[in-house]
Amino acid sequence: MTPIKILVVDDETAILDTLRILLRREGFEVSTAVGGREGVEKVQAERPDLVLTDVRMPGVGGMEVMAAAREVDAAIPVILMTAQASLQTAIRAVNEGAFYYIQKPFANEELVAICRRAGESRQLKKENQQLRTEIQRRERTDVPKPIGRSRRFIDVLRLSETVAGSDSTVLISGESGTGKEILANYIHRISPRADGPFVSINCGALPESLLESELFGHTRGSFTGAVRDKQGLFVAATSGTFFLDEVGEMSPATQVKLLRVLQEREVIPVGATEAVPVDVRIIAATNRDLDEEMRRGGFRSDLFYRLNVITLHLPPLRDRADDVPMLAEFFLDKFAASRGRSPLALSAEALGALQAYDWPGNVRELENALERAAVLTASGEIPASALPARITQRAPQPLVSASLPPNPTLEIIERAYIHWVLHAESGNKTRAAEVLGIDPSTLYRKLLRYGMETEGGKP
Repeated sequence: MTPIKILVVDDETAILDTLRILLRREGFEVSTAVGGREGVEKVQAERPDLVLTDVRMPGVGGMEVMAAAREVDAAIPVILMTAQASLQTAIRAVNEGAFYYIQKPFANEELVAICRRAGESRQLKKENQQLRTEIQRRERTDVPKPIGRSRRFIDVLRLSETVAGSDSTVLISGESGTGKEILANYIHRISPRADGPFVSINCGALPESLLESELFGHTRGSFTGAVRDKQGLFVAATSGTFFLDEVGEMSPATQVKLLRVLQEREVIPVGATEAVPVDVRIIAATNRDLDEEMRRGGFRSDLFYRLNVITLHLPPLRDRADDVPMLAEFFLDKFAASRGRSPLALSAEALGALQAYDWPGNVRELENALERAAVLTASGEIPASALPARITQRAPQPLVSASLPPNPTLEIIERAYIHWVLHAESGNKTRAAEVLGIDPSTLYRKLLRYGMETEGGKP
């Protein structure tokens, strides 16, 4: 069990030394402060589990130390010591939140017993808070997680879950189609703002004048066509999360206005003179290299540092080959459910082709490819032939010759061995996979990798 941290505050060093020795012997982790002023500083810096303080001290007294402790954490028990006890002082101390009021001189056993009760009370409150937090977390487990099991993706997911509980601004980077908005929505739904709205906008999809109106709102008559006042999306997202996709596409003028929102937490609608306060958590995303954009002068450095409080980088799908089967299963189940069809599955060769492909369009391209394949497949199993040609075709490369170089690499040896086994099995990939001791999908990926797959199906 973690020892209870106790801060002892008194203006007499002899008393501090005595109490330090006594309480350490009883298993407490003890810190001391000489006088109330140092006591207040240590309460704020150390955040102890328990405070034991004298009431009467020069300058800053025990009541002020107790007030400081309650500001840091109202659950910290405070035990007050005094040599000049009075009923009025005791009543005041208890009314202001003191755990106990003890008169000097006191028996060591009595003080230790009081400190133990206070420590147990503190631990119980901590456990109750942890239990409430865990209950709240479990109540949010019905929120579906973004799909993936690769190490890099899981690391990003865990970090996003860690930062979800704060209001800090998050910047998500990654190539187009990697699922930045899905991750932003997930952060919102497991955050304390989950009951508020999730509002999103693609900053690169609108011209500058229209984007400013959408973001900040406008007043009637502020420009041609503004026939009525309009609430901006920052205000619409109050108490929730505002997702700014492709923030790197913003014009310099709009970047200045966004910077003001981040600094002042208020917006000025187009055509207005008075600012409107906003209460919103901001998550931004970009597929651009903002460091390079700053060097070129296309993106403001002060805005970047305001956005880049917490950075999450979504890896491209080509670096997440292990995630392809899970994503494929999800998209096929989704398609089958929406069309009222029986469950769909990929053949081993089709799965191998998906895992071997580089996916320049990332998850979005995978979803589109699978929808096409599902539409073209009448049976429950999707063959590789139903996938787009760009996924299954590779530029042919010359085969490894029978005579290997003097010091062949492992890849050359593997390629030659696969070629030899396939030749021995008359091009039958299923039997060749059995001989090689690997799955057919693994064999297919290796054939694609080494350029050994031809239209006829034989190397």
